[in-house]
Amino acid sequence: MTEIRAVREDDWRAMRDIRLEALREAPAAFGSTYAREVAFTEADWRRRAGGYGFFAFLPDLGDLPVGLAGGIDEGAGVAELVSMWVRPQARGRKVGAALVTAVVDWARGRGLSRLNLWVTDGNQAARALYERYGFTPAGERQPLPSDPAQTEFRMMLSL
Repeated sequence: MTEIRAVREDDWRAMRDIRLEALREAPAAFGSTYAREVAFTEADWRRRAGGYGFFAFLPDLGDLPVGLAGGIDEGAGVAELVSMWVRPQARGRKVGAALVTAVVDWARGRGLSRLNLWVTDGNQAARALYERYGFTPAGERQPLPSDPAQTEFRMMLSL
C-alpha cells in the first residue's frame, strides 16, 4: 500500500534528490531542467519544500520516497498539479494514483474550484492516469519550456 506524506521544509534534501532524479530520468516530462535545478541552493530547496506537495512511499522499497507531486495555489480558485513523477521501480503499483488523489484532496480542502496540469504530447501513461481522475483537455497547447521542440497541453479538473 502506498503511504503519502506532505513534504515539509526539513525534507528539502529528499525533495532535492527525487526531483533531480526525475529531471534526469524523464527530462521531456518537465518544464524545467536538471541543469537549472541542480544549481539551486539549500535555501531554494527549503523554500520549495515548505508547503510544496507530497511524497509517496512503498514500505517494501525502503525509506526513500518513490514519488513526488506538488500543488500550487494559483489564486482565483485555481491550482496547478506540478512535478508529478514516480521512480521506475515503483511504477505500476498505483503510486501515481495515490499522488493525484493527494493533490486533488489538497485542492478541494482549500476550497478551490479547478485543478490544472500540463502534460507532454506523447506521454500516454500520464494522460491515461489523469483521464481516469476526470481531467479533460482544456484546449491549450504550448511549447515545453525545457524543450520548445516538444509540445505540452493543459488538462483540467473541475472540483
